[in-house]
Amino acid sequence: MSAFDEKLNAGQGVVGTFCHLGGAIVAECLGLSGLDYVIIDTEHGPFSEESAGEMIRALQLHGAEPFVRVRDSSRAAVLHALDLGARGIIIPDVRSVEEVRDLVRYAKYFPMGERGFAFSRSAKYGFSPELKNLGGYFETVNRRALLMPQCETAGALEHIEEIAALEGVDGIFVGPYDLSVALGAPAKFSTTEFRAALERILAACREHGKLAFIYANTMAEARDCFARGYQGAAVGTDTAFLVKAVRDMLQS
Repeated sequence: MSAFDEKLNAGQGVVGTFCHLGGAIVAECLGLSGLDYVIIDTEHGPFSEESAGEMIRALQLHGAEPFVRVRDSSRAAVLHALDLGARGIIIPDVRSVEEVRDLVRYAKYFPMGERGFAFSRSAKYGFSPELKNLGGYFETVNRRALLMPQCETAGALEHIEEIAALEGVDGIFVGPYDLSVALGAPAKFSTTEFRAALERILAACREHGKLAFIYANTMAEARDCFARGYQGAAVGTDTAFLVKAVRDMLQS
């Protein structure tokens, strides 16, 4: 098991970040940092499928699990990220239960879903020993490849219990900024309504045995999220880390 799996199995929080800088060297450096996972952000970042594939390979060299936030909930976006070898996918702007049912169909192999099969990188181009038993291979991949819709819209929050209950959904990733906008109070994270929304998401994940991940600006925020019951936090972005590091150097 990877450090990511070992920590989750031990009930410890896993820490990652969003990658916006791009490029295999950046991804490799993030992998060397000791992060448990890194999210390649194809929703807001300037990444093609080819560059995302190079970044996934670079992260895997040093043990950080590669996640991809896909650009949308289309079959092509989901399939490309998984075929490239992403350990998990995060899907933005989810608004309905039916949309998530479609995501399960796209992301999971038979019999859980209808993911298209190919001898892609995720299958070691057809040379994975596990392919000798295709049914067993499908079962292993369905369990290992994590499907995590984001809860950041009013629609997702309204139906979060149904979404978390769906077979094939492995966890929920909370986007606090967009969720606060959906609740009518942008970046107001201490309101009663916002805190209630976070607790509702957590409760839905607990009830159905699903992972609960969230974005945090700082490690202090991440520790607070872990204390409340979240298993994963994506802290900041690589772009922000770069600017802050140089500013701190200049100020010192």
